[in-house]
Amino acid sequence: MILAASVMVQIYLSGGALLGLLVLRRVIVRRDRWDPLNRRFLFCIRVSILLFTGRLAMTLTGVEAFRILVLLAAALIPLAAIVLTEGLLRRHAPGFVKASMGGAAVIFGVLALWYSGSIDPQRLIAQLAVQIAGFCMAGWMIITRDRASLSAGENTTVVRLGLSLLLFIPLAAGDFLLIYTGLPIQFSALGVLILCWLAIGLARAQLGHGATLASLGVMIAASAVFSAMISFLAGLDRNGALLCAAAFMTTLFVVAILNDARSLRAEEQSLGLLRHLATAEVKDPMRFLRDLQTHPRVDGAVIVSEDSLSELQDPVLDQIFAASPVLRRFDPPQLGPVAEDHIAYLFERYSATHVILARSRPRVLVALAMPSLSASPATELELQVVQRMAALIAAKEETQDG
Repeated sequence: MILAASVMVQIYLSGGALLGLLVLRRVIVRRDRWDPLNRRFLFCIRVSILLFTGRLAMTLTGVEAFRILVLLAAALIPLAAIVLTEGLLRRHAPGFVKASMGGAAVIFGVLALWYSGSIDPQRLIAQLAVQIAGFCMAGWMIITRDRASLSAGENTTVVRLGLSLLLFIPLAAGDFLLIYTGLPIQFSALGVLILCWLAIGLARAQLGHGATLASLGVMIAASAVFSAMISFLAGLDRNGALLCAAAFMTTLFVVAILNDARSLRAEEQSLGLLRHLATAEVKDPMRFLRDLQTHPRVDGAVIVSEDSLSELQDPVLDQIFAASPVLRRFDPPQLGPVAEDHIAYLFERYSATHVILARSRPRVLVALAMPSLSASPATELELQVVQRMAALIAAKEETQDG
């Protein structure tokens, strides 16, 4: 029973690690795949994908030849760690470090073609020693780095990499010495998932380093408590408890990775209007507004000319937009019954949720419909920026005409 469960959980962990790596790869490629540091990161991701693809294929099919992929990836991991650390620190590793890791990658890469276990465990022990040496060398470079030469963001990135290395060393040792440790599965997939989650979280600097580490501790603690509770209720032995904890932790980190990646994508899209403003035509106010109409965030916006406002009183409109240049249906200014009638007319006439003053003389308004569920605080701020920018363009044109 435990054997079958071990196979299922191993497949689950490998699949989860592959998913996390693919999501991280997509995030990096979407940012800038040709950035020198990102290229190093992508190299590490490809090596890890090769490892877990081989592990998953071997578990699902039982074909031992797929072990070549696993051994080849394992041979490249120490070199990948050094290459990534060099990029993060913006300095070269000592020559003997690169030479030793490169030579080991070539030797064990060739030995990977001999996928049978006839030269194990000697090969596995030697490869484990090289991996630990590679991680320790990367850690030594991180500890002895010149902090003053790196920005605060770069130092945060380096610290998170160092934390990942601390987690990787015991997990990698458990993978190589699986038979001797008596562990039911290989747990390195958890280290990869944690690395993916920490890497994606780097783009959300507002969370803070302490909050990220606290979240990591909470997820690990939750997994331990959950597995202990299930083990007690179901009467599981040590291996059963470890399998339960690994499956639950994998689920937590996969969900966290997908959620953070989705949040990053949403933030990128929410900045689309500001990005449009940064590249918009600023010489002609009407062209600026017409270009704005094509943006998906304000799709369907209506430009209201002064002639269309002939039924309304100019002094009242002046009073309204002096109090609130961006009118919101859910939060109109309280200016008396006459002003309230004018505001209600504007919203009902144009089926709008927001009315923006784009130009004072001749008066030009922009009416748009934006459901309250999609109107985040960031979007409201963007609309204020739109109004301010349109007013400045109009004022500039009036000055030039004058």
